[in-house]
Amino acid sequence: MIAVMSAGMMFGQNKKANNIDDSKIGLQGYSPVSYLDLGLAQRGSKQHKVVYDNIAYYFTSNEQQVKFEKNPANYLPQFGGFCAFGVYAGAKFRVDPNKFLVSNGRYYLFLNDVEVDAKQLWMAEKESKLLATASKNWRTLKTKS
Repeated sequence: MIAVMSAGMMFGQNKKANNIDDSKIGLQGYSPVSYLDLGLAQRGSKQHKVVYDNIAYYFTSNEQQVKFEKNPANYLPQFGGFCAFGVYAGAKFRVDPNKFLVSNGRYYLFLNDVEVDAKQLWMAEKESKLLATASKNWRTLKTKS
């Protein structure tokens, strides 16, 4: 019973800090290696799947899968895959997996809807200022629903 409760609490915490739904699939099935290494948003395949920290990540090839397995932390999205501009503003938003930015060896995902293009808002500001505030906000946000 305690083990089941602990696992549930761990997943609950994991879900708070990562932009996933009940499917436990990270990045909505897009390949983290494609984002970082290729600068492309590419859907991965179930054939090339790795479960890391209770989240399933999909890749476009065996080569990508092996790269991820060698250094998974390097390929994880910033701010748990939530909208970077939203985190800067103090909130967690789901993202459009095709709206992203690679900068300094990291990648950031963004909300995109009819009224707000968060990637454009991010690019219009000084990144170091945005990151300082977003990182500070993330310390609190990652533990909240």
